[in-house]
Amino acid sequence: MDDKQLLTAYWQRLLEQRSDGNPDNWLLRKKRLHEERGNKVPRIRGEGKLLRKSRDRQDQTRVEYDLLAVFFIKQGNSFYHEEEQHRHTAVIQAGQVISDQVEIPSKQTKQLPAIELFGKEEMRSQRFSYDRRAAVQYAERWWNDYNPAFRKFAVDCTNYISQCLYAGGAPMWGMPDKGRGWWYQDSSWSYSWAVAHSLRWYLSGSTQGLKGKELERASDLLPGDVICYDFQGDGRWDHNTIVVSKDTNGQPLVNAHTDNSRHRYWDYRDSMAWTENCQYKFFRIGE
Repeated sequence: MDDKQLLTAYWQRLLEQRSDGNPDNWLLRKKRLHEERGNKVPRIRGEGKLLRKSRDRQDQTRVEYDLLAVFFIKQGNSFYHEEEQHRHTAVIQAGQVISDQVEIPSKQTKQLPAIELFGKEEMRSQRFSYDRRAAVQYAERWWNDYNPAFRKFAVDCTNYISQCLYAGGAPMWGMPDKGRGWWYQDSSWSYSWAVAHSLRWYLSGSTQGLKGKELERASDLLPGDVICYDFQGDGRWDHNTIVVSKDTNGQPLVNAHTDNSRHRYWDYRDSMAWTENCQYKFFRIGE
């Protein structure tokens, strides 16, 4: 068998295991969490894309690939699809997959920038009409792709959310000062456009243009609203998602980049970055 056939057979064997039999396998962990919520996962379909491979002195082949999984979710009498993509590195030797590791996205570790929410000439309330449908349509179009009109970041979650908000009509302001406002222009952008921690605090404090209203419960959110995540509960906000739909229990389903996800259950307990200390912020966007 070639490398792709070996990996296909490897994943087929894994998916035949009990959903609680391998807690380090992200597909089985996601399936188990769905079952805990009362959902059924009658089928998981995967598609692999080989990216590169190399051979070392021990006659081992190292294969880097993207795995896109589609989960068919049955919730009561309703069905929906959840999609998620992860990058993997497998080691193959003598026709066997001897290890397979999922890549954990790196965090933005540089010093967190300060944000200036308004200037003297802009201390006024500015309304905008938020087109939720347009924001969600953009989120669906680009959830597993990258709009060439914008830069792609190694940690791309907030850049993607900002693009969705902009597609919904959120006005930019503050350029060219990176520590001021919320904007993207040519090859430059504000911290709040691309840094998860900065966008979270911008949404809390902005009094004009794009701003957010904090809500108490995820179930209060509407498609087009935003969820922010502090996975460690240490005050450093790590991730952002956009609500694109709600399940039959009224809970948000979200899209995100890094890892690219579509219609993912909002609490992210299936993420390898999630901890019991995780904190959330729920933001209503627009008036």
